[in-house]
Amino acid sequence: MLDLIWLIPALPLVGFILILLFGRLLGEPKSGILAALMVAGSFVVSVAVFFELLSMPTEERHHVLTAFSWVPIGSLHVDLAFLADPLSITMALFVTGIGSLIHLYAIGYMHGDPKFSKFFLYLNLFVFSMLMLVMGENLLVTFLGWEGVGTCSYFLISFWHTRESAATAGKKAFVTNRVGDWGVMMAMFLAFGATGTLSYAGINHAAESGALSAVTATGIAMMLFIGACGKSAQLPLYIWLPDAMEGPTPVSALIHAATMVTAGVFVMTRINPVLAISYDWVPTIIAVVGVATALFAATIAVAQTDIKKVLAYSTVSQLGFMFLAIGSGAYVAAIFHMVTHAFFKALLFLGSGSVIHGMHHEQDMRKMGALRVLMPVTALTFIIGWLAIAGVPPFAGFWSKDEILLFAFAKSPILYVVGMITALLTAYYMTRQVIMVFFGEARWNDHSEEHGAHGDFKPHESPKVMLAPLVVLAGLSIVGGAMQLPFSSKTHFLEKWLEPVIEFGEADIHKSWAYENKYLLLGIAIVVALSGIAASYMVYSKKKFAAIEPNVMAQGWFYDKGISNFMGGPGRKAFDGITWADRTIVDGAVNGVGKLVQGAGGFLRKGQTGAVRSYAAAVGLGVVALLVWFFVRGVVL
Repeated sequence: MLDLIWLIPALPLVGFILILLFGRLLGEPKSGILAALMVAGSFVVSVAVFFELLSMPTEERHHVLTAFSWVPIGSLHVDLAFLADPLSITMALFVTGIGSLIHLYAIGYMHGDPKFSKFFLYLNLFVFSMLMLVMGENLLVTFLGWEGVGTCSYFLISFWHTRESAATAGKKAFVTNRVGDWGVMMAMFLAFGATGTLSYAGINHAAESGALSAVTATGIAMMLFIGACGKSAQLPLYIWLPDAMEGPTPVSALIHAATMVTAGVFVMTRINPVLAISYDWVPTIIAVVGVATALFAATIAVAQTDIKKVLAYSTVSQLGFMFLAIGSGAYVAAIFHMVTHAFFKALLFLGSGSVIHGMHHEQDMRKMGALRVLMPVTALTFIIGWLAIAGVPPFAGFWSKDEILLFAFAKSPILYVVGMITALLTAYYMTRQVIMVFFGEARWNDHSEEHGAHGDFKPHESPKVMLAPLVVLAGLSIVGGAMQLPFSSKTHFLEKWLEPVIEFGEADIHKSWAYENKYLLLGIAIVVALSGIAASYMVYSKKKFAAIEPNVMAQGWFYDKGISNFMGGPGRKAFDGITWADRTIVDGAVNGVGKLVQGAGGFLRKGQTGAVRSYAAAVGLGVVALLVWFFVRGVVL
């Protein structure tokens, strides 16, 4: 089965090609069904590969399949090769598994859209790109997928491009990610210069054996981290992700939960030996940026009124937790939280899409309320997602977040405290969202005219094709934590599975105070989560306290606006100046040399008359000139 791993990325690519050729002929819903089946087929192959790897000895869980020699140039030799190991297959499983559910959901959500087939065309291409990213055996194949998901994000976020906000959001995502892409390219240059290869195995072996210096390792790690900040929406490059909700809700779920934003976490985990031998301040920077991003985004989410924007800033915050884990040497915890986050965040986004669908495309939570009665399945599944992200046991999010905070405490109590404050805010703003949408008074009748309703406006439950994925994801959000429980080494299933990939870089905290008192920290985490829920309940349900939602937080601390104003003001003038210098000085110099050569050639061409008499006269004049020169020279000397 391992020799068929090429089918994992190939099947979504085949779906893309078929819809490209026959999409209009297939129409709705056949093109959507085809796209969903291709991704589901990829998931089936991933499951088969997973079980085959699981049956092998731990040290042998590594298989490379080379399709062909891609770049044979001198000493640079790069194959288009796929890697099947615990990390790549874990990524492939949740990308294809959750991607299949999102495709199924989208068949119902996009019903009636005139560009139905085109939407699924982009979705299949997106999944293919992400699978190339995670299954690439070397940095160049990964970069191919990296650029692919960036391009697809532009197509999908701006899918409804007739809306100015959607078109702007797509451009912002594309441009912002180019900054991160520069970092990845620099990392590739450094890696090849130092090791002579772009293969992950070669780079990591050089790090483990001591052949890679700490200076070079630091450069590679920091450049890749810059790339990760762009793709995984960390400060200061997070600004594109909240606006990604301008795309259709299935796109939001795919980007925020299953693909793209996880790319940075994946790459940093893949090169963990390089991080391990870097200077000590490198992981510290990663941890600080991660926890700062987590707290910053959580404060913004507290004041959002758009149901999808709350979840968007929540994604930025949860990604911050993952980078806190990376910086703390907790690679298993980072992947653990990545997977559980994919479960409950996909559930929450698809649940919000169900609410928007039932509310006739309304997204303002202030115009909702009491929807649990009219949308019981959506409400129940959404509540499960809320409990998971809020960190309430035994739901999946509790176990993964607790493990990250455990490693954070072992690295620095300050990181732990900031992480706990963020966890408190997460429970608070997610409880706020649940209360505003599903409980309290029904506020939708007050706005029935905005929806074109004649008489009472009544929201409705979504069709079964949209509810089925919610039920599956809700189940995963409940039991997903079972893959890595803290009770003993026998319950560390994910750790044992990922051991061949992370054993070199994983931090050892068994002798730390944090590990010895892990159950105390676990209890504190429960108290913090319940406190956040209780505080939000008192504010938004009981109205005991006034809601604290300052405009500065609602506007994202004006960070995005400040960046936009700068780029539209001084930044634009700076770019205009660079453009003028390029056009006038650089291009002017090049064009000037060309004109000079052209003029000199034109002048010399005049002497080429073809008349022998003229050439003889020229030779004679030359001889006379030489004689005069020798005569003058002799007299003077």
